[in-house]
Amino acid sequence: MSTDYAYDEEGYLWPFFVFTLALIVTIPLTFTLVNKSRDPSAAFKRVQTHYKHTHTELVDTLRKQEKRKDRKIWLALLVVGGWAVMGYMLYLINTTEAPTHKLWNPYDILKISETATEKQIKSHYKKLSLKFHPDKAKPDLSKNETIDDLNARYVEISKAYQALTDEEVRNNYIQYGNPDGKQGYSINIALPKIIVSDGNGKYVVLLYSVLFGVLLPYLVGSWWYGTLRRSKEGALMESANRLFREYKEGIDEGGVIAALSTGQEYEELLKGDKADTGLAKIESRLLAEGKLSPVAGGLSVKDKERLQDLESGPQRKALALLWAYLGRIELDDAALNKAKFEVAPIAQSLNKSFTAIALAYMNTAPLLASYYASQLLIQALPPKASPLLQLPYFGPKVVKAIEGDSRVHTTVQSFMDRPDSKRRSLAVGKGLLTEDQYKEAVGVAKQLPYLRVAKAYFKVTGERYIIPSSLVTLVVKGRFVPPGSESVPAVEELDLEDVDPAEDDLDAILGRKAKQQVGKDEKGRPIMAAVESDPIFPPLAHAPYLARDHSPRWHVFLTDSKQGRVAVPPFTFAQFDRPVFEADGKTPTFAMQTLKAQFQAPPQAGHYTFVMHVVCDSYVGFDTKMEVTLIVEEASKAEEMTDEEEISEPEEDSIAGIMNAAKGGAPPTKVVKKRKEKDEEDSDEESGTEEEEDDTSDTNTDTEAED
Repeated sequence: MSTDYAYDEEGYLWPFFVFTLALIVTIPLTFTLVNKSRDPSAAFKRVQTHYKHTHTELVDTLRKQEKRKDRKIWLALLVVGGWAVMGYMLYLINTTEAPTHKLWNPYDILKISETATEKQIKSHYKKLSLKFHPDKAKPDLSKNETIDDLNARYVEISKAYQALTDEEVRNNYIQYGNPDGKQGYSINIALPKIIVSDGNGKYVVLLYSVLFGVLLPYLVGSWWYGTLRRSKEGALMESANRLFREYKEGIDEGGVIAALSTGQEYEELLKGDKADTGLAKIESRLLAEGKLSPVAGGLSVKDKERLQDLESGPQRKALALLWAYLGRIELDDAALNKAKFEVAPIAQSLNKSFTAIALAYMNTAPLLASYYASQLLIQALPPKASPLLQLPYFGPKVVKAIEGDSRVHTTVQSFMDRPDSKRRSLAVGKGLLTEDQYKEAVGVAKQLPYLRVAKAYFKVTGERYIIPSSLVTLVVKGRFVPPGSESVPAVEELDLEDVDPAEDDLDAILGRKAKQQVGKDEKGRPIMAAVESDPIFPPLAHAPYLARDHSPRWHVFLTDSKQGRVAVPPFTFAQFDRPVFEADGKTPTFAMQTLKAQFQAPPQAGHYTFVMHVVCDSYVGFDTKMEVTLIVEEASKAEEMTDEEEISEPEEDSIAGIMNAAKGGAPPTKVVKKRKEKDEEDSDEESGTEEEEDDTSDTNTDTEAED
């Protein structure tokens, strides 16, 4: 049995083929376009403020341009074209009549009744033969008939007659429905016949050559090259290689800024004459005398030498613009000011790659320098600058009036902890802040998410002791207490506990969504189902100078202060389990947040003292640094200590105990655990640290004392 292929001569099937192909391509592209068009920052709350600096409109314009970059015009055109093609194909499908194929029936061909006798069939066949024989019949030109049509009709009449008179042919008709016997399948190919008509074959070959020999390799190569061209953090691979070469163990924030200026991305931004235009003007403004630092740009002597040692070109221009951005230097030139705000988002993106490089070396100083550089880039502050400059309208004069001649900068928290009258007396006055500016600055400060750590400790889920190589969980308990918050409630002891899930609660143990009662069935039994919970994000970072929206992140990691090494890599937290602010976006909830980081315990028993860092990547001075102690017990010792806590007590209240006592015997016993005082139980179950450095064996760590 053979298979016959026929092309779609009626034009009925190919719209289905084109519609299906367009559907497969257009639907994923539509989802991609919708995701790119959706503004991710729209789901985040913002710090409520009316503050606008001199270049607010320019920064807002650059932010909008950055969002539009993700909205590819060619992608939108493809999506529109795809939907247009699908619409047209649906129109063709609805308006094109499907061809009807009748079953082969000899009686219909001979135009006789199925009850006709053999004599009647022969008589009628002779009449048709005389009438339609090719030698006698002539084509009907009005019907566009040809000699081939007459021959085919005569053959069809002969086959119909044989099917009713010839035994073999009749058997074929009865068994297979065709006088010629068993037939092959006929499959219509959903392509218009014009594509495969004689003379068009070369065009089809050319089309296939372009699609599969040129376009497909180009698309695959572009995708593959794109994946190799950028690192996982989004920076160009060449930029990542340059950052790798700039890495040094003793690098500081200024060194990180200088390293970021080596990015290849700046060569595209500052190509051609842009690399040198205005460079002398920028450097003269940078190196002018400053109000809070020796130079206006906030550069140290070492930073100044790095800048001046560079040859003129994109790197030197980028580094000068970065320092102008950090120092908030007014350049009095529209093009230079625009470039100044354009380099910061690029540097922030490159800093992610530098952080990954620093983490690969596991040295503490470079890692902290990269995090601090992120804070400076987001807040537009030079290294060693006062954290008060993060507040609206706070300039060098206001900071000088508040800090005086102190060598230690005043943090936002320290300033806001002072009485309002004291703050006003320092910040409000002639040449300082107006009353409205002061209120605006205080209002912003009270919305900044400062995570105040209340307690940090180690534990192993389901175990009383930590043994070598066990899976340890670092539990950090803290509350978001914005600077200047009033009526802060006391910490509840129960909020500081981390209760282990029940042994039969597999959902909690495996980290799956917790099930809640969503209703009752007809018998009144509760219906439990996994409830989707929306992630809770803090407000977007208050960064009026950064031409990009940024969601704050908190990095928690442990370091060895003696060796200057990272002991436990950072765990990053960008969302939390409880709201940070009420629905109005300004009133803090003071809800206790739980941050957890898991790692493997050291292979040897002992007391290990680490420095825990909780670093916010968006605000200067909002970090926490404290010592924590991990107590690792020998496995055998931990088992012995557990056995000692188990004693036997008479089970006197049980039925078996009463019956046994009545017989004069001792009541049966049961194994129970000793009840200990709460303080002793805490010290046995968890290992951590306390505020007092002298006692590192206690587990509670309360760092919520007022500054």
